[in-house]
Amino acid sequence: MRFRWLWFLPMAVAAGCATFAPLDQTQAITQSQKGNSKSKEKIVKSEQEWRQVLTPEQYHILREKGTEMAFTGQYWKYKEDGAYVCVGCGQELFNSKTKFDSGTGWPSFWDAVDKSKVELKDDFSYGMHRIEAVCSRCGGHLGHVFPDGPRPTGLRYCINSASLDFKKAESKHK
Repeated sequence: MRFRWLWFLPMAVAAGCATFAPLDQTQAITQSQKGNSKSKEKIVKSEQEWRQVLTPEQYHILREKGTEMAFTGQYWKYKEDGAYVCVGCGQELFNSKTKFDSGTGWPSFWDAVDKSKVELKDDFSYGMHRIEAVCSRCGGHLGHVFPDGPRPTGLRYCINSASLDFKKAESKHK
């Protein structure tokens, strides 16, 4: 009977980098980007095809809406200049100029490169309301967006490293 509180542990882990925001704040995030999925080329693959091109961890996160453990991902402390692209389809999603250290253990960005490239969806899993961030081109789960980020947007795109690839900026000096 000492371990009755353990039922809470899976929910806490599944919540990932969630911070609980009032419903009106999360509605404002969603409303600001609804209808912005204007990506021209949609990538459609069978689950078998996705399994062939993604690692098991990437598949779990992108296709099954999983979450990597905090402070373990390749890009959470990464500081190079360049672009973060979707590992599933190569679409550019975030720029290193908008990356910041949120202290959560996941790569965090205060804005997307283009709002049409990251779809926002209501997520009511695990008994809470969050805003899911999804690649508009391939539909891959990236992470979640929270209203506790820095200026100028006040948003924190909390993204799984395994859903990203990095393209280093080309040097200006050759």
